[in-house]
Amino acid sequence: MSAEKAYKLTFFHKYLSLCVALCIVVGIVLGSVLPGVAEFLNSLAIAQVNIPIAVLLFAMMYPIMVQIDFSEVVNAFKAPKPVILTLVVNWGIKPFTMFFFAWFFMRVIFAPYLDADLAGQYIAGMILLGIAPCTAMVLVWSYLARGFMGLTLVMVAINSLTMLVLYAPLGNFLLGVADMVVPFLTIFLSVMLYVGVSLVAGYISRSRLLKTKGIEWYENVFLKHMGTISIVALLLNFTPKFY
Repeated sequence: MSAEKAYKLTFFHKYLSLCVALCIVVGIVLGSVLPGVAEFLNSLAIAQVNIPIAVLLFAMMYPIMVQIDFSEVVNAFKAPKPVILTLVVNWGIKPFTMFFFAWFFMRVIFAPYLDADLAGQYIAGMILLGIAPCTAMVLVWSYLARGFMGLTLVMVAINSLTMLVLYAPLGNFLLGVADMVVPFLTIFLSVMLYVGVSLVAGYISRSRLLKTKGIEWYENVFLKHMGTISIVALLLNFTPKFY
């Protein structure tokens, strides 16, 4: 499958920054005009894990997962340097760097302007965001950089698999260091719902459809609009977050 064919830039890819800005504005306006909607959406949660957000994240992640050939993950370790570099940066450097930035900006730079509890919530959000390796947009960035798309897909698969194992304990540790209380069950369920479900669904879909429909139908029909679905879900996910 050629990168040119599979990752042709759509309207949303080309104008992603503008679309994100518009979604933020729409979210703020809706939050001002219809504050009850935000309260209702926030009430739809299990162990503090928001279900509407989980649905949107599934719609964002699933199109990525169905493109991953998980059999190539094993082969990637035959050339371990890219894998080791990815794991070290994502799990040994980035989380602790974001932890420092969260503390520095919220406890030092913006401390005079923020309530202590609100600053704490921002710190927790920044820590949890900093731990999570990016997946959905990595494919677009790799395409724009004319990168090796096969290796990119393998890296996305490895990041998704390691996230299932490392995200919850690392997040729980860093939040504890920052004196932020977020239940371990909340973090664990977030990873399972946001990543685990889409990963398993993507693997099952790919395996069964390739077996029943064949590679040509899978690439030319099933995957045809997956990139657009993922980006639209990403943009919709921005909107309710700013209510």
